[in-house]
Amino acid sequence: MNRLFVTLCFCVNFLWGQQTDSVDFKKVESVILFNQINVDSTVFNSYQVKFSILKNIDSVYLDAINMRFLNVALNEKPITYKNDGKKLIIYNKFEASTDYTLNFLFFASPKKAMYFVGWDNGSKKQIWTQGQGKYTSHWLPSIDDMNEKIEFDLSFVAPKDYQVISNGKILSKRETPTYNLWEFDMQNPMSSYLVALVIGKYDKKIEYSKSGIPLEMYYYPEDSLKFEPTYRYTREMFDFLEEEIGVSYPWQNYKQVPVKDFLYAGMENTSATIFSDSFVIDSIAFVDKNYVNVNAHELAHQWFGDLVTESSGIHHWLQEGFATYYALLAERDIFGDEYYYWRLYEYSQELLEQDEAGQSTSLLDPKSSSTTFYKKGAWVLHMLREKVGNRAFKIAVKNYLEKYQFGNVETNDFINEIEMASGKNLIEFVNNWLVSKEIYYDEMIADISKKSLIVSHVLFMDCEKLNCEQIIERRNTDYRIKISLINQINYLIKPKTFKTKNVKFRNYLANNLPEIPSELQDTYETLLYDKSYTTIETALFNLWQNFPKERHKYLDKINGIHGFSDKNVRTLWLTLALITEDYQLKQRKQYFKELTDYTSPEYGFEIRQNAFQYLNQIQACEEDCIDNLKQAITHHNWRFKKFAKTLLEKNN
Repeated sequence: MNRLFVTLCFCVNFLWGQQTDSVDFKKVESVILFNQINVDSTVFNSYQVKFSILKNIDSVYLDAINMRFLNVALNEKPITYKNDGKKLIIYNKFEASTDYTLNFLFFASPKKAMYFVGWDNGSKKQIWTQGQGKYTSHWLPSIDDMNEKIEFDLSFVAPKDYQVISNGKILSKRETPTYNLWEFDMQNPMSSYLVALVIGKYDKKIEYSKSGIPLEMYYYPEDSLKFEPTYRYTREMFDFLEEEIGVSYPWQNYKQVPVKDFLYAGMENTSATIFSDSFVIDSIAFVDKNYVNVNAHELAHQWFGDLVTESSGIHHWLQEGFATYYALLAERDIFGDEYYYWRLYEYSQELLEQDEAGQSTSLLDPKSSSTTFYKKGAWVLHMLREKVGNRAFKIAVKNYLEKYQFGNVETNDFINEIEMASGKNLIEFVNNWLVSKEIYYDEMIADISKKSLIVSHVLFMDCEKLNCEQIIERRNTDYRIKISLINQINYLIKPKTFKTKNVKFRNYLANNLPEIPSELQDTYETLLYDKSYTTIETALFNLWQNFPKERHKYLDKINGIHGFSDKNVRTLWLTLALITEDYQLKQRKQYFKELTDYTSPEYGFEIRQNAFQYLNQIQACEEDCIDNLKQAITHHNWRFKKFAKTLLEKNN
């Protein structure tokens, strides 16, 4: 294997190896109580951790950020300890081959990793966690080092009438007049960053996989009609991945729960995926924005990331590349081969663009971009499977997961399994595809163009030899080919160009005609009736801008449509209604109030951001808007916080 690769691994192993080499944390049991008066002020906890000593040492620590401790006892006896604000350090002559139990009470007011949403305003009240990158140790003493795996059996005292979702299986739910006690059980260990908690008001539906695993899917009570399009294909993808991976789902159940103002699209906490409620959609939204890929990606992580976990950031592709690749395979099973190869083609274009910008990095560089870890990682697995064959690849993946289950892995571990299963020496492949910064674009394109008619046509259709205009106008021509040809030639869009039921192509037409010729006005207006909120939004704005005399008509047609969960259509409509001359003058005050209200903390940050942007554009961000903008700069989502700070500076 490449010498540089080995050296990097050694350095990281040296850094984390000290306590993990000396202490094996076995099991955490904790009862977590929330202040019943001011829920978001303090978390009270009783805590027990069992561990074994591997080498004689004089101290053991737990990561614990800004916590207070009481009644610290080792094997039921008071013990000397230190709290430095980052760690709880226990001093004792710990003897090798000996088991210990540590007990204490602790108090935390977490500023990260646990988020209290809506408790200080009129929005949905939720508590949810995000451990990866933020560290569970902000709310629960644990081990931030992902190489330490622990069985977490957690219990939560939560307000009455709220659902509690956490890792593992519910053992019991004990009810009192004012609160409920929820007890969860995990049977196997996991890294601390995968500990999860959601508290909120939800309904749920349970389906069962072919193998009998309960699939619990949570939703807001008011979103019952959105359940099916949100969770569409969930059971099918679960069954597919179990069969494709060849290793049974490793946990007791699988839960998915949407939350407000989440930090990312989704997070693969062990047995309990948390995802952004922006993916809660209706059937119309499904075409433009759906949860399918995120759903499959986070599910794949239950094996690649949760069952086997990277030993360090150098090997991050073992989680994200694998999850991206297996999500594509799951989507391929649903949407077909052409979908799969087209997505790979899109990934190749992203990688090429990154490379041309001089930003390509090694897949083994821990500072690589998400494009590298996710997209290049998926490409590496695709090409590796092509190189060693389907049978050897699947055997190797199965052996890899079974050999290292509930443990930590390096890239060498996976490559060794591939070499053993295939009998091939992969040094050159590893050096080219994993170690090198180079993007083997020509090889990527050569591979998929042989397998995909659409990719081949897009790449190699020669309009000097073919009547491309005729090809564009054929109704059965794939929309991706049409788009490619329109971009290639000086094609004049005509009324008959719109005569297609393909929503994605019509969306392309909506976006690529900002200046609408009068002869296309009637045809373009049909876009307002498309089952696509993206198309409706674009078409409304372009028609409003191009045909001032028809503005009232267009606004009347779209009134009442809200669009995605971020209210993309409604916020645009309100803005246009406010600035359109003589339009519903008696309702303007109401429209202005509605648009301003959308800037308040009651709404998700996506809605708020849309409203802030539009009010700023029409120079109507007044006192309430400014107050809400000031509140937004304290938001936990850093992207929204940055947006708010920038906009506030412009308004000062």
